[in-house]
Amino acid sequence: MENTTTGSGVPPKKSKGKFWTILIILVILGLAGFSYYKYFFVFGEGVKAGQLNYFVKKGYLFKTNEGRLIQTGIRSQAPGNIASNEFMFSVTDEKVADQLNKNAGSNIEVHYKEYISPLPWRGVTVFVVDSLISTAPGNGVNTQN
Repeated sequence: MENTTTGSGVPPKKSKGKFWTILIILVILGLAGFSYYKYFFVFGEGVKAGQLNYFVKKGYLFKTNEGRLIQTGIRSQAPGNIASNEFMFSVTDEKVADQLNKNAGSNIEVHYKEYISPLPWRGVTVFVVDSLISTAPGNGVNTQN
């Protein structure tokens, strides 16, 4: 039978190296799983409808498409305060961004995905609109002469 320890009772260096290799692999896999969950896992998805208030492309380093949808109804965050329901969103698809630009001021219905955290090149919000479902003319406020 072969002795797997050195004379002092310390395991050979091969098992220490193997331990550190496995530990590093587990840490890398853990960080990859955490990053996927935090930035790429779709937490929720749904449909929102309202009037497209504004839609812009902005940013210092990453130019992202950002918009705001004003939904019908009112909400109150504190007693005595009334505010409109606003849905802030980002758009990554340039075709969808083009459609939204053409429908500023219109009543629209959009499909969105909600992520846990935003990425700088995806937009500043956790809500990412991926398609425009329907459009209807606005209430005449933003008509051109």
